[in-house]
Amino acid sequence: MSTQLRIRNESTRKRLYRRDTLTALIDSILTGESINCDTEISLLFCDDLFIKELNRQYRKKNQPTDVLSFEQPEIDHQTPRVLGDIVISLETVEQNCQSEKSVMQKEIRMLVCHGVLHLLG
Repeated sequence: MSTQLRIRNESTRKRLYRRDTLTALIDSILTGESINCDTEISLLFCDDLFIKELNRQYRKKNQPTDVLSFEQPEIDHQTPRVLGDIVISLETVEQNCQSEKSVMQKEIRMLVCHGVLHLLG
């Protein structure tokens, strides 16, 4: 099993995550959930303005949030299995963690875990 993690950072906040750490975390979650096939997840880091618009459009809530997940329907025999998209507002993470970098890094890992579990249903 391998995980293809596509990360895009559109946030003004930088250097708060490591690809290898997040990939290992996702692999651990997928193994724990008995997902044994190759998978793909897209992860977008953004600021509040962007996630607020997504939250308004898809959840009818006109406010920013820390994480949103968008599950992709499973297509038979698709390799790798595309699980979906996770969007995390680093601006909200920063506010919730009072700008403490190590706390923010832990929060990001928790939000990735939260997002992956949503993608798995």
